[in-house]
Amino acid sequence: MSKLRFKISMSLDGFVAGPSQSVDNPLGIGGTRLHEWAFALAIFRDEHELEGGEVNESTAVVEESLANIGATVMGRNMFGGHPGPWDAKKPWNGWWGVNPPFHHPVFVLTHHKREPLELEGGTTFTFVTKGIESALEQARRAAGGKDVSLAGGARAGQQYLAADLVDEMEISLVPTLLGSGERLFDGVGDDLHGLELVRTVAAPKVAHLKFARR
Repeated sequence: MSKLRFKISMSLDGFVAGPSQSVDNPLGIGGTRLHEWAFALAIFRDEHELEGGEVNESTAVVEESLANIGATVMGRNMFGGHPGPWDAKKPWNGWWGVNPPFHHPVFVLTHHKREPLELEGGTTFTFVTKGIESALEQARRAAGGKDVSLAGGARAGQQYLAADLVDEMEISLVPTLLGSGERLFDGVGDDLHGLELVRTVAAPKVAHLKFARR
């Protein structure tokens, strides 16, 4: 069976987004600091149709995170837009424009029904209202034997971790303090649900901690 692989950036004090998240500031106050290590990479810039960038110890980590992925699951907050029912007159189509960097099926956890959204480059967003197990089952079917990426955010990660459904987890630990915001491990419990540390990579502005199921 394909693996569910969770990847996320986190501050030293355990936050994956800053306070006061909004449509205009989706990562919250200070939240962009969690991803500055990635913004500088050539592989990241290429995925977002940008030029330039650098190659360093994080490059191989990102390459591995993208390899053998056939579908993605994400929470409603990561997909974005205003909370509550979708705006039928002006529907939110995500943060990534008409050609998102996924290039495969994406399944969005939500409480509000919506027809699938097909964009350029092979990315189709399917909105799942029947819970995390249903989203994962659909993603695995769509992945065709490849692995499924769990892209976040915090609430989606918490639910899958608490349900013991995560097979691998890559935490990119950034040396910054946000003070408040969304913590990744709130409500998860007092252990890592069968996951153990199997690799540590030190890189500029970040340390990558990989966990895998025992």
